[in-house]
Amino acid sequence: MKEIFVERAKENLLAAEILYGNNLFNASANRAYYSAFHIAIAAIYSIGIIPEIDHKTIQTLFAENFCNRRKIVSSKFKGYLKDLQHIRSNADYKNGVSKKDAKQQIKYSKEFVELLLGVIKWS
Repeated sequence: MKEIFVERAKENLLAAEILYGNNLFNASANRAYYSAFHIAIAAIYSIGIIPEIDHKTIQTLFAENFCNRRKIVSSKFKGYLKDLQHIRSNADYKNGVSKKDAKQQIKYSKEFVELLLGVIKWS
């Protein structure tokens, strides 16, 4: 299962960049969030946990297992998913996001994905 979510994370990050390049900032912010969300799911699978897949559960499991307990990643990443989801919610359900916000969303998502791809053993 984890491999499926790794591929989805990569695909969504690429989609976010393409959408951004085409001035589709709300859609870009949405895909950037899902890229980070999917890589977090894959990371959770990689440590032997089969999670209930919902936003709050994944955010909690990631923070508990990767930042608090095991200290696999810096605590600075503890709130990344929640912050990215907040921007995604603005893009999807509120006034939308600016070009600057969409770019920041991609930056954070890319940093998160690259970090997890680098520190987690996927095999």
